[in-house]
This record gives sequence, structure tokens and C-alpha cells, in this order.
Amino acid sequence: MKKFQGIDLYNFDDLLSDDEKLIRDSVREWVSERVMPIIEDHYQKAEFPLHLVPEMGEMGFLGSNLPEEYGCAGINNVAYGLIMQELERGDSGLRSYASVQGGLVMYPVFLWGSEEQKKKWLPLLASGQKTGCFGLTEPDFGSNPGGMKTTARLNGDSYILNGAKMWITNGSIADVAVVWANLDGTVRGFLVEKDTPGFTTPEIKNKHSLRASVTSELVFQDCRIPTENILPGTTGLKNPLSCLTQARYGIAWGALGAAMACYHEALGYSQSRIQFDKPIASFQLIQEKLVFMANEITKGQLLVLQLGRLKDQDKMHHVQVSLAKRNNVYYALEISRLARDILAANGIVSEYQTMRHMCNLESVKTYEGTHDIHTLIIGNHLTGIEAFK
Repeated sequence: MKKFQGIDLYNFDDLLSDDEKLIRDSVREWVSERVMPIIEDHYQKAEFPLHLVPEMGEMGFLGSNLPEEYGCAGINNVAYGLIMQELERGDSGLRSYASVQGGLVMYPVFLWGSEEQKKKWLPLLASGQKTGCFGLTEPDFGSNPGGMKTTARLNGDSYILNGAKMWITNGSIADVAVVWANLDGTVRGFLVEKDTPGFTTPEIKNKHSLRASVTSELVFQDCRIPTENILPGTTGLKNPLSCLTQARYGIAWGALGAAMACYHEALGYSQSRIQFDKPIASFQLIQEKLVFMANEITKGQLLVLQLGRLKDQDKMHHVQVSLAKRNNVYYALEISRLARDILAANGIVSEYQTMRHMCNLESVKTYEGTHDIHTLIIGNHLTGIEAFK
């Protein structure tokens, strides 16, 4: 396959700073050289490429939009989004790792942790020396996190946690979990370290999607953690929900990377695949599919760029994130399906990456808020009427 170039029909690159383009191109090259040769094998074996994490840390991919004082890169949010785009061009599992590490673990520690917690964990997580996970979703409460059953109670100089979390990215490989539990009627965040007695992380096996990613359950059975492990600034459900907003921002960018990977593969294939004595790219039906892909990628690029600029100006609203996540993931999945159509039978074999992206995007469409939940979030904003209940 020819070298990946991306797609730019609206002079998107002209809207980026030199630093933003340099960061994107550096990550693009790293993904091409370090991820693409090995990712299919890891996907087939259902293994996360953990050996890449130190490199991700060294290159500043983890928590990169957090301040430099804690060992982070301190870049702007557009550059961060471009990193997520390129990581997901490699695989959704790789971007999921970075999204969880930065948006769901480092972000709440930075925002609501004590100074001691920040100094202890942020440099270790930024460098990739330690891995984190985020425990909010429960077996019976996904779209309704306010119904959580996990509880914490104060007992002497410790908190006792009981409950379970489900579908947790990085769970079984995490050194620390940011866990949300009900303490005296208020949702609070806790740092639960690996090997804490009463804390287990059984891995969820036999997945058809996100196979190159670790997905686990978190189980707490009279799990005793020291009182200093509570995130002191947490004061309710609004805290974990704001973390989800950070992660959804990265997903909106990441989905474009998967879409561009599928478009690039389908375009190249259609130009070289000969049927009826000419490339299939010469047929109107194939061109219509390629135009649809290019059209939606271009719209998605402009959508997340404006979202990133708003975020850098501290003007971003969670409804805008819902719109971008909903739109870009939906069309990335449609693009992957059209690309599979163009590849025809070849589209189902591991020599081609499209079906791997398609299977991954089925999960991305429903995690961090399902497509339908984001529809209701936007609908509530437009009408002033909440349709969740």
C-alpha cells in the first residue's frame, strides 16, 4: 500500500499552525513505522501492544494537553486531537488507551486531586511508566450512571469499597483505577491501586471488537483504601461526566483517523483492482462511494477543528462535544462499511485493515455515550425538554 497521505479537500492544513502540523506528522510517521506492521497480529491474538506504551510516553502522547509542570507535553487541544486522530488510524484500541490515560485518569487527578496525588501519579502516567483506568460504568448502569450501586463508607483511617464496574478499558493492566462510588449519598472519586486486597480485575475475553485493547471488570469486595486516596475535589456525578466530555473530545478526532485509513485503503484498491478491463475506480458506483467518504471526512475535519479552537479558548460546551462524537463516529462507521464494499471479498481478510476498523467502530459508536444518548443530549439542548426518562 502506498504511503498514507491523509485527505485535505478544503485546505485543512492551512488552518493549522506549524507546530500542530509537525506534531501530527510526527505521530503519523510513528504510527506507520511502529504500529501498522504489528497491529493486525495483536488484533488477531487479542493482545494490546503494551510494548508501545513507553514510546507513547516518551513522545508525549499521554495527557499531552495537561500542563508541563507535571511531566506532560502542555500542547494545545487541536494538537492533542490530531494525536488522537493518528493513533486511531492505527487502531481504536491504541487511541482508547491514550484517551483513558489522559482524559479519564490524568485529567481528574489533575483537576480534583491533592498536590501529593498529582506529583505522585501524573509524571508516572505521562511517561507510560504506570497505566490507569476509569471505573464508572456498572453491569446494570451504563447510560444511567446516576444509578450506580458501588458504595464507599468511612471506616477509621480507610474507605471500604463494595461493588463492580464493567467494560473498563485498561482494567487488567492498570496500576491505578479512578473509581467512582457513592459515599453518603454523593458520588466521589477514589484512587484504587493494583493489588489492593479485595480488588480484582477479571479480563473480558472473546470480543469481536477492540481486540487489540484490554477490557475488564473491576470488582470491589470490602476493598480497603486509605483516606488519602480519595480525590478531595470531587463533589458529585458532574465530576465523572466532565471526564467523559474530555474523552469524547478525543474520540471525535480519533474516529476521523479510522475513517481516513479506510478511505485511503479503498481508494488505492479501487485504482488498482481491474474488472471489465479497467480499474473499478472508473465506475460511477465506486466513485459515488469514494465521494461520500471524502465528503464526510472533510465535514468531520472542520467540525473537530472548530471544536478544538473553542476548547482552547475555554468556550467548549458538552453539547458541542456530543454533536462531534455522534457525527464523526457514525460516519466513520459508514465509511468503513463502504470501504468494505469496495474491497469486496478481500475486505474480510487480515491483509486489509478496513474490517478491523469497522469492528472497532461498532464499539466506539456505543461507548462514552451511545449514539442515541448523544442524540438525546443534543435534543434536550435544542428543545429544553429532557427525553431521558
